[in-house]
Amino acid sequence: MGTLDGKTALVTGASRGIGRAVALRLAAEGALVAVHHGGNEEAAAGTVARIEEAGGRAFAVRARFGEAGAVDALFEGLTAGLAGRGLDVLVNNAGIGSGSSIAQVTEEEFARLLAVNVTTPFFVIQRALPLLNDGGRIVNMGSTASRFAVTSQIGYTVTKAALEAMAPSLANELGRRGITVNTVAPGAVRTDMTAGYTAVPEVVAALEGITALGRLGEPEDVADVVGFLAGPQGRWMTGQTVDVSGGTWLGPLG
Repeated sequence: MGTLDGKTALVTGASRGIGRAVALRLAAEGALVAVHHGGNEEAAAGTVARIEEAGGRAFAVRARFGEAGAVDALFEGLTAGLAGRGLDVLVNNAGIGSGSSIAQVTEEEFARLLAVNVTTPFFVIQRALPLLNDGGRIVNMGSTASRFAVTSQIGYTVTKAALEAMAPSLANELGRRGITVNTVAPGAVRTDMTAGYTAVPEVVAALEGITALGRLGEPEDVADVVGFLAGPQGRWMTGQTVDVSGGTWLGPLG
């Protein structure tokens, strides 16, 4: 038996990368998983297929975050797929990055970063609350970018810091229902989103050089922590940010 047998979960941005790994992990523990995607039907179908091939249950939900009506579309698909069941686990994973310094960030780019990385997760949580069962779990995907400076990611950093700031207040409000709210903050992880720099040996070597465990992260490294927080073992942990970076930038090595 899995720790999430009979439970339901929504993972946003679950068609690939960390989101896919999280969806696979929760499904392996027995949850029925709603696999959200922004339009990549093939990738989402691939996630669902992998879950079903392993004996799990999943369905895809499409909603393009940052566009009008996205939250409505998400919950229309979600409620149809849940077929009257409540929601037990919400993982706000979907997000977009930025490679712009402050001199390069335009108002349009900054507005889109806020819309996708902050505003949408905020209102996804708001809409999910009536569906969320007592004893449920909310996990937001932050970043170590909010802990140390990365000049070329300043817009992204601001949005991830804002997302991280939600957890303590939400945890305080929802605690009497037994609902926990936590943030998982990955460091550099090998995904499609990071392929631009994780494919450069010199960059990888530099990142490994400032990481205590001496390697880049894999999506499964993050998914295992989300699985812990989503399961019964995470029942006494709320309002926290969990660094999942292999010990990146802890101090001088050697």
